[in-house]
Amino acid sequence: MRDENSATESPTIAVATAPVPSEAGASRGSRDAPGPLPAGRGGTLLALLGVVSFSLTFPSTAWGLESFGPWSLVTLRTLLAATIAGGFMLAARVRVPERQHRAGLAVVACGVVVGFPLLTTLALQTSTTSHAAVVVGLLPLTTAVFSSVRTGSRPSRAFWAAALAGAAVVITFTVLQSGGGLSTGDLYLFAALLVCAAGYTEGGRLAKVMPGWQVTGWALLLTVPLAVVGAAVALPHEPVRWTAHGVTGLVWVAVASTFFGLYVWYRGMAEIGVARASQLQLAQPLLTLIWSFLLLGEEIAPAAPVAAVAVLVCIAVTQRAGARRS
Repeated sequence: MRDENSATESPTIAVATAPVPSEAGASRGSRDAPGPLPAGRGGTLLALLGVVSFSLTFPSTAWGLESFGPWSLVTLRTLLAATIAGGFMLAARVRVPERQHRAGLAVVACGVVVGFPLLTTLALQTSTTSHAAVVVGLLPLTTAVFSSVRTGSRPSRAFWAAALAGAAVVITFTVLQSGGGLSTGDLYLFAALLVCAAGYTEGGRLAKVMPGWQVTGWALLLTVPLAVVGAAVALPHEPVRWTAHGVTGLVWVAVASTFFGLYVWYRGMAEIGVARASQLQLAQPLLTLIWSFLLLGEEIAPAAPVAAVAVLVCIAVTQRAGARRS
């Protein structure tokens, strides 16, 4: 408990909260101290768990829109997630983050907590979840670019070649689905890519100096005043129609996608790096297509199996190539 509270003062303690080699692990004996390979696997598994949580976001949002308007849904999911995060942080007596970390937390809040959910929810009013999932498949490449500029990482040529190949597959798939045109929903989605990539990059960087769940928690708490005002304005103007799907969708996007998903995602990025973790998200659109078919009854395009194989190959290459940090 005390180690987590003091994570902002000591990066060593913060890293010890993740399954990586540490003095705390060494004190339990050499048998329990993980080596570099298990640590990398642990980080990959955490990031993958985050991807699975995120892959259900669009279908859950579509369910949520059955009961709530887009602005009401975004503000309520933020307030619910912030309440959960605030309870955990209050119980753990987490200290206020240091001043040098607050700007980064604001970027996470604006990009991941507010910008991406709002823009994608607006897009889903006119786009199907399967179409939106494929467009957002460009997020790994966008995040890798932001990471390279912001953190000074230098991915290898093989890494970039595989990432660009994966992006090309996603773009081709999108064009085939949309008939070669771009809609207003697509513009919302492309804007969501930019703000989310910035938030992921800052969140991954901060997760190396404080526990990932605290990064998520502080980002959520920063948005509470805005969410309260937004809910007060939106709810009277957007009628609420209570349905089982609507409530389930709201709970999932708030608890699983926003809080739990970001927690494991940032922990995974802290271990294996922002660029490598971002490439795991190449599988997210294809997972979302499956959920859209199973939960919403949407048809999967004939090209989906081909795209799935190509994207998974790209993921394997990027994970082997890794990233060289300057």
